[in-house]
Amino acid sequence: MSVVRPALDRRTLLRAGLGAATVTVVGSDLALPGVAEAAPGADLDWIIDCDEWDARPPADPLSVSTIPTNKIIVHHMAFPNVTDYSREQAVTLAHDCQDLHMDGNGWSDTGQHFTVSRGGYVLEGRHGSLERLRAGDRQMVSAHCPGENGRAIGIENEGTYVTDTPPQALLDSLVRLCTTVCRQYGLHAHDIFGHWDFRATLCPGAQFYRLFPGIRRQVAHRLGTRAGEAPARRWPDLWRFVNAPGVQVAQYLLAHRGYPVTPSGTFDAATVAAVGDWQARNGIPVDVDATLTAPTWETLAPELDRNATGLPVQAVQFILNWKGYAEVTVTGGYDPATRRAVQDLQALHGLPRTGTVSTETWCALVGGIVRQSLRH
Repeated sequence: MSVVRPALDRRTLLRAGLGAATVTVVGSDLALPGVAEAAPGADLDWIIDCDEWDARPPADPLSVSTIPTNKIIVHHMAFPNVTDYSREQAVTLAHDCQDLHMDGNGWSDTGQHFTVSRGGYVLEGRHGSLERLRAGDRQMVSAHCPGENGRAIGIENEGTYVTDTPPQALLDSLVRLCTTVCRQYGLHAHDIFGHWDFRATLCPGAQFYRLFPGIRRQVAHRLGTRAGEAPARRWPDLWRFVNAPGVQVAQYLLAHRGYPVTPSGTFDAATVAAVGDWQARNGIPVDVDATLTAPTWETLAPELDRNATGLPVQAVQFILNWKGYAEVTVTGGYDPATRRAVQDLQALHGLPRTGTVSTETWCALVGGIVRQSLRH
């Protein structure tokens, strides 16, 4: 998980419909009246629950979200890349993580819903997460990604993957867990994102993130879904309660369109106003929370060729550098280093290596999923 450690934003919960309407949970005792189990009988015995690893009880009552789950957010833990792949190490990891989150961050419980060890063991994180997964109806309100804690399942993966890649056992278990979450919550492989797609952080690590297209393909295969069934582009639904590198990309593009917006990565009042005005001017439904919807992205992002210059090129260079292309600097000129990085990203996502920043390339740049990557 990122070193960014903000507390759960009460305003975010209220805006998301998670205030007084939440269901309170103490420990693992949960009552959610009026909701039927979506996928009864699911085999989840391979997940080590909180009782099995002897988790501490939550410091405060926990809540169940009242809004639908719409994505998975994958993290790395910024813990050492240990070579102890045992179950005992996985249990130690769960304790260390809970202690960090409760005693260091001041959270009520472990921040994420599930944890995957380097040995491939999957553990319940926040109390109640396994019960909600089994029901497949609503998730526990979590603390792994502010702005997304009521609608995104958070999965932490043991280790640090800025320069290293996870061991195969971890990857195999992550695919199994993501497939299960998708089945239980009615999600798809194109609903799997990385932490930095919704937060200004180096998590989940540049080398891990490069594996995400392959992880999504494996999940899609296990779900029995074909690439043609996915949307052409699944953009990250950034809104005014998140601060992420993608927000800064949008700010560069809004500034290019003439709005007095500073590319800071903070979804400030000027950005909210600019998004709303752009949506209105382009016949796009104006979102009350300034959500960067698919039509918003697709009208905002211009196609760029090798002769492009200015703010849109700076946006490309900024996000490429953030996501691990260290050789790219923000100059505003479409130089050879930028072109090579764009071509590499296109290859990762199954796109033609043209070096031209098309709509599909923009989607992949800001953390979205393109249909081509699921068949690549």
